[in-house]
Amino acid sequence: MQKITPFLWFDNKAEEAAKFYVSIFRKSRIGNISRYGDAGAEVSGRPKGTVMVVTFQLHGQEFLALNGGPQFKFTEAISLVVNCETQQEIDELWEKLSEGGAKSQCGWLKDKYGLSWQIVPTVMGKLMQDKDAEKANRVMKAMLQMRKIDIKLLKQAYDGR
Repeated sequence: MQKITPFLWFDNKAEEAAKFYVSIFRKSRIGNISRYGDAGAEVSGRPKGTVMVVTFQLHGQEFLALNGGPQFKFTEAISLVVNCETQQEIDELWEKLSEGGAKSQCGWLKDKYGLSWQIVPTVMGKLMQDKDAEKANRVMKAMLQMRKIDIKLLKQAYDGR
């Protein structure tokens, strides 16, 4: 068991969301699904027998998803960062995760369940943390103009092209 596990609160779509995420990421799977019993149903107001908690893994990372009701919503204050090696991976994840959601700036998007994601190339950190402040600044300026991150454009900015 991993030491820290993200716990995601959904109104009533925890299982649907977990299946959606698992369908997108490699090395992913649904774990256990627990259902509301008498005590949980009474306290939560959820029907007995409906899905309460779903455990799942995305690329080996454990998650818990709860059908907890409409009291809490996701915000951009927390997001899941996906580090991508290639532009193809960025393009694929960007399209799949944003379907039914909203595309934002600088590699950020919201999926159809309201969860925020950052789809970023692994090379971005290296480019933005270069000891040459001018190069790093050009990369930052280029990235701030993007919705979906484009590795080629970042590298062009880094090179001063």
